[in-house]
Amino acid sequence: MAQYFDNVEIANAKIYDYEAVVLGKTYALQGTDGTFSKDCLDDGTKLLLETILQADLGTKILDLGCGTGPIGLILSHADPTRIVTMSDVNLRALDLAKKNAERLGVASRVEIVHSDVYHNLNSTYDAIVSNPPIRAGKAVTYAMYDGAPSHLTPGGSLIVVVRRKQGADSVFEHLKEVFGNAEILASHKGYRIIKARKEGAKE
Repeated sequence: MAQYFDNVEIANAKIYDYEAVVLGKTYALQGTDGTFSKDCLDDGTKLLLETILQADLGTKILDLGCGTGPIGLILSHADPTRIVTMSDVNLRALDLAKKNAERLGVASRVEIVHSDVYHNLNSTYDAIVSNPPIRAGKAVTYAMYDGAPSHLTPGGSLIVVVRRKQGADSVFEHLKEVFGNAEILASHKGYRIIKARKEGAKE
């Protein structure tokens, strides 16, 4: 069976309409078979969005491993000054992310890129946000963490959500090694929102 991190076609894939409620606002989105959280906004993504939606993330934001797009699209919708790049290896997910961008009226403000981790990403960002694909394995997720500093502006931050039972404590310690710092921004239902900041001017 195809996983959400596999880039394969699924015959007769079903489209699911769902409503994502974040900080009291409802966003109409779609998911599909073979993508992560195909028919709802998962608890981890919801906690991540509620934690950072109104924060100062800077202007340029990367939603790394965006799937069908809820994180990047809702961040863009909440603040039109944000320039959001969304990337994923799964073409099926990216196709729906484009459609979701149109549904939310933010298609002109987001860039959607097919990329295996950072392979096709050559810019730097004020913030990289992600609900990393844990089931893809540590080789993938830790490449996301380890490559973040070279894709962040000075003072920029990597912000991720990881469940404690899926290694949040280990990710926290690893980010402290990579960045020299890490903090827990929020914790709920076993999920941790972890932020690590690249040293530099921005506070």
